[in-house]
Amino acid sequence: MKRARPPLSPQDVHRGEALLTTTEVAGLLRVHPKHIYRLLRRGLPGHRVGGEWRFFSEEVLRWSGAPPAPRRPGRRADPVPRTEVLRSDPAPLVAANGDLVVEYLLSRLTATGLLLFGHVQADRSEGLELLKQGKVLAAGCHGNEIPGELANQRLAFIHLVDRQVGLAVRRGLRVRSLRTLGRLRLASRPRTAGVRVRFDHELRRLGVDPDAAHAGAVVLPSHREVVCAVARGEADVGLASLAWSGRVGLDCMPLCREPYGLLVRASLLGDPRVVRLCEVAQDSVFRREVGTTPGYDARLTGTISYLSPTKSPS
Repeated sequence: MKRARPPLSPQDVHRGEALLTTTEVAGLLRVHPKHIYRLLRRGLPGHRVGGEWRFFSEEVLRWSGAPPAPRRPGRRADPVPRTEVLRSDPAPLVAANGDLVVEYLLSRLTATGLLLFGHVQADRSEGLELLKQGKVLAAGCHGNEIPGELANQRLAFIHLVDRQVGLAVRRGLRVRSLRTLGRLRLASRPRTAGVRVRFDHELRRLGVDPDAAHAGAVVLPSHREVVCAVARGEADVGLASLAWSGRVGLDCMPLCREPYGLLVRASLLGDPRVVRLCEVAQDSVFRREVGTTPGYDARLTGTISYLSPTKSPS
């Protein structure tokens, strides 16, 4: 059952950075809650978070023409801007493996000029650990086992793309089977990387020893570095996404298709920074850019779920 958020005090409702529910906005404007949806059609500024609406009180008051609530005598103005958060909150950082869709997302966020996000290079396991420790706001996650909770905290999954991953192949080279990897120079990813786990599983299915296949491999921290190593001729094949392979003009031998997105704590879905992440992911410009990138399927881009697309790990 979804836990209801404690109602804000009358003073907090009028704070410019306060993020309000539909009921709180109705109280602020002194209208029936159902009337808020009519006002949205007339231009009331709101922000979609999953299946719910959230509102910044300063935007609502500015739109309605109502003056902000007067400050109580002796109370100083709050010097903290809306985009700044308490130190106990995670930093506006996204821990991910540098997938191309993450670069698109961060670029769109920067272009808005409203909020600044940073990128922490991390594979799936590292990103989840940083999210668990509260050091990042979001962590990249992919595959068929996307956790629904972490350290007893419910998680929400912001779906970005269904992506195709495989082996980026050096120009002029033809690879007929993964069984021939022993004769090729391989650029791979760390054991903790989700794509490496999928790759090793496929090798075992074909009767190939993953340790033997990686015996002479160079292990690199990101898809970008893998495809660059192949493009420079330092490796014959490399474990990467089709999107990154195409970015540097390489062919890609398909391995699997998997969902890719960002995990955030469900309790932070009302955080202004998470709201902005969701808005950009649902933006038509972003969806169009993602949808025209080879190797990406954007049909579910921007959707939010609380469970794995297939199952949750035990």
